[in-house]
Amino acid sequence: MKRDDRRGGTFTYEGVDISPATGEITSRYSLDGRSFQEVVQLPAELDWDSPGVAAAARILFLLSGISYYKTAAPPVIDLGDTPVTKDEIAFLREFYLQGLGEFSYVNDLPIDDLQIVGGRTDLAEPVPWRLPEERPLIPFGGGIDSVVVVEETRQQFPDSSLFIVGRFDPIEDAAAVTGLPIVRASRTLDPQVLRSRELGFLNGHVPVTGVLSAIAVVAAVLDYRSAVIMSNEWSASAPTIEVDGRGINHQYSKSLDFEAAFRGLLDSVLPGFRYFSALRPYSELWVAERFAGLPEYHPVFRSCNRAFHVDPAKRASAWCGECDKCAFIDLILAPFLPAEQLRAVFGGREPLDRTEMLPRFRGLLGDTAATKPFECVGDVGECRVALELAAARPDRAGNPVLAQLRAEQPAAPGPTNRYFAPMGEHFIEAPYAADDLLV
Repeated sequence: MKRDDRRGGTFTYEGVDISPATGEITSRYSLDGRSFQEVVQLPAELDWDSPGVAAAARILFLLSGISYYKTAAPPVIDLGDTPVTKDEIAFLREFYLQGLGEFSYVNDLPIDDLQIVGGRTDLAEPVPWRLPEERPLIPFGGGIDSVVVVEETRQQFPDSSLFIVGRFDPIEDAAAVTGLPIVRASRTLDPQVLRSRELGFLNGHVPVTGVLSAIAVVAAVLDYRSAVIMSNEWSASAPTIEVDGRGINHQYSKSLDFEAAFRGLLDSVLPGFRYFSALRPYSELWVAERFAGLPEYHPVFRSCNRAFHVDPAKRASAWCGECDKCAFIDLILAPFLPAEQLRAVFGGREPLDRTEMLPRFRGLLGDTAATKPFECVGDVGECRVALELAAARPDRAGNPVLAQLRAEQPAAPGPTNRYFAPMGEHFIEAPYAADDLLV
């Protein structure tokens, strides 16, 4: 096979440094002589002498490298002097291959030949992590999923805290409504990756939730938190597209497969530490129905990606109403909220009011002429059920977009009520599991 000239030679893990005085964890990498450095900062006043900090930082170091590997996607990763086990190498290879599945597909750049070499085996002993009380840490993004998890969790565990990386107005506004304390972190990417086009780097999607999960684990160890509770629902495990019989999932690091693998990784270094998604067995319809009953969040929540642009000057101050994410949120909430309320959310005119949005909705609904977007959206079945339920609402009668879509789409497969009960495998344990999950 001819070598792709876009690919580099070797990506190397150079080392990770922990600075308790500044609260910084600095991860260093190189690719064919070009150096990269990423800095994660957490509050210096937390307990940096906490057992497990070094182990958690090492996991963060392993996962963060993916943002720099992708600049040239070489066939070899050299772990250098990084302490690592065979199981961790297997986890890391799967994280790269699955997490960069979309990147590989979009760039037409197979990376299945990836080899991971190097590393050393003299690891520190595992640090058991069992605290006397449950004090969960909840990564919070200000969207419907994490809002529902917060409200479901805080009722039983009042010593819950939010975990937020960076500062984005929509997240801050929704976090203020919760009234919960916040453990904060910042993640500073190497400036070179923000100049990818200028420097001739490859570009594309990375499994950022995996990296954020690792940062959350560090934060939990520093703040003596018993668990990191994610907000990844059932449909996050569904492939976005299938190519040659292989599923490619935009949401890989939100999937059940990643959750299972990451839990296994944590169990080998921090046995007893809880990491799970509280929404894993539930559909987006289940989540949306509960979010509809939380009116205090309706004016402030935001899921539009344009609000979270890496450049603050380019961040939208309101829902754009034009992207796939806006279309999905409007559709999934439409069965449960009056049209006028959703129009208020979207600044007066919701996506379902706009015929020019029909192609976006067709993609969500699995139209054979449209492709499901590479976005964090629900699966086709959920969207078809949402369409049927929304179209049946009296306040939606005569909506031309809904009428057109209903005429085009087949009925949702199977009974619709299955989307409002637990649907699949999960890792929610007592005391966090609801009664309907303890079977």
